[in-house]
Amino acid sequence: MTAAGMQRMASRVFAALLASETASMTSAELAERLQISPAAVSGAIRYLSQVDMVSRERDPGTRRDLYVLHNELWYETFTRRDQVLTRWEKILREGTDTLGTTTAAGRRLAETAEFFAFLHGEMTGIMDRWRAHREAQHQAGSQN
Repeated sequence: MTAAGMQRMASRVFAALLASETASMTSAELAERLQISPAAVSGAIRYLSQVDMVSRERDPGTRRDLYVLHNELWYETFTRRDQVLTRWEKILREGTDTLGTTTAAGRRLAETAEFFAFLHGEMTGIMDRWRAHREAQHQAGSQN
């Protein structure tokens, strides 16, 4: 996760949550498991919350917060990336309109916009295939 650009401590906290049986832990559990300070847990959770990778819930029957991975974490993450691609494409097309395709900068923006449009189309197809694959897996599992 760190090699992909995530902060080191956030990577460790994320990995601990991902590897936990319930995909959820309290701050104290995370600190104990990772042998880190509560402040380090807090900073990592703040980052993971900002990028919508975890949410905070109340631990039933206690006053403690429970940090939980989203159910469809990767699907949601890539869906948000798809929305970002769409926004970038729109901005790049506006830039192309402003600069005109007769300029080198305008052509560069137009090509970049086309690249983002291509990625958007491919991402939509990938997500559709993922849903179909997951549904087939669930159906096969329920028949066994």
